[in-house]
Amino acid sequence: MSRRPTRSSVEPETKRVAIYTRKSTTMGLEQEFNSLDSQRESCLAYIQRQPGWKLVDERYDDGGFTGANIDRPAFTRLMADVEAGKVDVIVVYKVDRLSRSLLDFVKVMERLGAAGASFVSVTQNFSTADAMGRLTMNMLMSFAEFEREMISERTRDKIAGARRKGKWTGGPVPYGYSVKDKKLLVNELEARVVREAFDLFLMHRQQAKVAHLLNERMLLPRGSKVTKKLAWSKEGIGRILKSPIYAGFMMYGDELHPGEHPPLIEEST
Repeated sequence: MSRRPTRSSVEPETKRVAIYTRKSTTMGLEQEFNSLDSQRESCLAYIQRQPGWKLVDERYDDGGFTGANIDRPAFTRLMADVEAGKVDVIVVYKVDRLSRSLLDFVKVMERLGAAGASFVSVTQNFSTADAMGRLTMNMLMSFAEFEREMISERTRDKIAGARRKGKWTGGPVPYGYSVKDKKLLVNELEARVVREAFDLFLMHRQQAKVAHLLNERMLLPRGSKVTKKLAWSKEGIGRILKSPIYAGFMMYGDELHPGEHPPLIEEST
């Protein structure tokens, strides 16, 4: 009697796997074992438990890049390799390492689907390879997008509150002032030019004439990063004359609030 042959085990399909890591800031990246290394270690342990999964040699680490968009060098290389057929699975520590924007995430998932690739988050234990994973992914990313919008709203509210108290909240420093400890201080050399501009406008009532006279007297504006040309224009003088900052006010939208900074001109001017 012949012996019944045993059923041979089926070899698992080989999957080429890439680990993607990201950290929003560069703080701590100089350490021997940093946040990116920690993420990679957790992902590697997960990959080693999956039959047939093989880690690719290339590393994809973005240190100091936000998750609010997908304009990141390592991520760009990763997606190019996926679409070139070099990567079958992307593994991340958490979903938000890939993206914090739902719209961006959906676009990435569409690109992965078109390339026949999948995505796994090891700490949240799901994969886009199955329907339940895709449903869970969309729910989680909706919450991540909601959280990001809430942070943006809180930031806007904080700025609005500061402006309503007359505080300087950043941006280009107005001509006539300098900034120290997040406060506007009078720059005496520039302040003299600002006062002269207002006096000349009261005399001539023409912004172009004011610009011409200031340039003629070598009372010039700051140079910018875009252009090194040092000369007043009609538009530049217009911005000075229309700014409530010089009368000691701070604007938020259409609201006008008394500022913390010292005025350069009388309010009546």
